[in-house]
Order: sequence, then structure tokens, then C-alpha cells
Amino acid sequence: MHRHYNGLKTTLLFAGLFAVLLAIGGVIAAGTGRAVWIGVFAVIGVASTAYSYWNSDKIAIRSMRAYPVTEQEQPEMYRIVRELSEAAQQPMPRLYVAPTASPNAFATGRNPQNAAVCCTEGILQMLNARELRGVLGHELMHVYNRDILTSSMAAAVAGVITSVAQFMLFFGAGRDNRGANPLAMIALALLSPIAASLIQMSISRTREYDADEDGARLTGDPLALASALYKLQNGIQAAPLPSEQRLQNTAHLMIANPFRNVQKMFSTHPPMNERVKRLEGMARELGQA
Repeated sequence: MHRHYNGLKTTLLFAGLFAVLLAIGGVIAAGTGRAVWIGVFAVIGVASTAYSYWNSDKIAIRSMRAYPVTEQEQPEMYRIVRELSEAAQQPMPRLYVAPTASPNAFATGRNPQNAAVCCTEGILQMLNARELRGVLGHELMHVYNRDILTSSMAAAVAGVITSVAQFMLFFGAGRDNRGANPLAMIALALLSPIAASLIQMSISRTREYDADEDGARLTGDPLALASALYKLQNGIQAAPLPSEQRLQNTAHLMIANPFRNVQKMFSTHPPMNERVKRLEGMARELGQA
């Protein structure tokens, strides 16, 4: 289904995360005999991630201070989501609007039966009906592709890597280093969390490409999403979200990075121009451009 092999890329990126974790475990086991702590941090990471995954819709909605809307209040949004849900043979998600002029949208929920779609007031004012349909198709595909589970797993492994690396840095690098190189341990402790974060962001970017492609197939209109992305790129630069922690934790869910001037390496989203280019390529294949 994914012409750009994004599923394979996600698998390889997860393999990279586990490789980093195994490298840390090997160094700890060889140098300090404290490999048991990886299991401890893993249990903590899995538990916290399970909670976040199970309550992902509530956490994201609360962080954006969004409010539920009725069909009378947002008839166009309801009409589009109902049409696309029926086309995908999936249940209708709950709909919310976030009170901010910054144009954006996101979907969350552990499965289609517990999904929520949220648009900001800014995006509802900026986009026409066709463009909004393209955006909502993208967001629904995040739920249908189980991307919340994927991002939760990536966050869990990255979190375990960071915790173990910090433990190693403060408690493992200078004690009972039987055969281990202390400098290598310190270097690994410092660099591993950075590597884990970059891989986690790469997984998020890959899932965005998937949602673009699958959402365009759901709507049958790749150029509508491409047009919306162009508008969002300019709109967010004019009205970004504030860089608050509660919003940073939700940024990876949104269709476009909500902050101004984020460097590519540390972005949870692929370059907008590349996304538009791929969508225009899809349109040409479908004879629409």
C-alpha cells in the first residue's frame, strides 16, 4: 500500500532503537554487572507508556484545552468526518475544537472505537471545505493505521534508553568497571539519548508520510491536502503555538509542526515541501495534475 516503503522504514528505525538499548545493556553488563537495571527501567517505561496510550485521547485533548462540539456547532466538520468514516467502514470519532488561532489538527485514541479528532479554530477559518476534507482524511488515517500505538512504543523505548543512560552516567561510569572503558561508558551515556530522540523523531516523520498517502487515497484528492499543507506552513509561521511543555508533548500528533523555525533534525514532521511533492506525484499518477 505504501509506495515509499514507510512500513519497512519504521521497522528499521525500531531496530535502531533496540540496537542502542542493547549496546547500553552490553556495556553495563560487561563493566558494572548492573544489567538488571535495564529490566527495572523497562518495566517503568512500559507501565507509564501503557497509561499514556490508554488515555492518549484525554491527555491530548486536555493539553490543547479543546472543547467538544456538536453537529449544530460544526456541521461541515461533522459532515466530512462522517463521510470519510463511512467510506473507511470505521466508527465516527468524537470531534473537538481547540481555542487557538494557530492553524492545526490532530487525531488521537488507542483505536477507532476510542478516537477523537481535533481542529483548531485557526484551521477551520483558514481552509476551505475541500482542503479541510484532505486534512481530516490524513488525521483519520493516523487512527486507522494505529499510529498512536507506534508512537507510544517509540516513546517507551526512547524513554528507557534515556533513563538507563542517565543511571549509567551518574552511578555506573565510575564504579567497579571490570574491563569497561569509563570514557566509552560516559560517551555512550551522553550520546545514546540523543540518538534515541532522533530515531523517535524519524519514526514520527515516517508515519506522517504514511498518513499523507493513505489519507489522500481515502479522500481521492491528493491536491486538496497539498493545498492545505501549503496554507498551514505559512499560517503557522504567522501564528505558532507557544513553546509550552504541555504543547510540546502533543506536537508530534499534529498534522504540521506547531512551532516556528524548528530545525529539520529535531522536527517530528518531515519537510512540508517534500510532503507536497509526494502528494503532487500521487495526483499525477491518478491523472489529476
